[in-house]
Amino acid sequence: QVQLVESGGGLVQTGGSLRLSCFAIGRTFSTYTMGWFRQAPGKDREFVAAITAPSGSAYYADSVKGRFTISRDNAKSTVYLQMNSLKPADTAVYYCAASQIIWTRMDYDYAYWGQGTQVTVSS
Repeated sequence: QVQLVESGGGLVQTGGSLRLSCFAIGRTFSTYTMGWFRQAPGKDREFVAAITAPSGSAYYADSVKGRFTISRDNAKSTVYLQMNSLKPADTAVYYCAASQIIWTRMDYDYAYWGQGTQVTVSS
């Protein structure tokens, strides 16, 4: 069982940066693949990035590649999403999630979800 708590969202101008954090309450954080997803108003939830448990390999959606960086600190049970060069199209509620599958971008493979944090990018 893992409980996830996101923080770090807010309002930023186009071109700005934000860092999201997701703290996991549970003893086995280091064994989970951690992912970030987002959902904009009127749209389906979409994959943003994921980082695997054993190797720390990172995967990104094409729309954020080169601008966003996912990382994890297993000692702090925390996963981060550094977002640079933000665009209005990045505006969404961002969710972190945990999966026991080694690597997946499918939201139904993630068993545990945080409550979400709002990111708004103004033009």
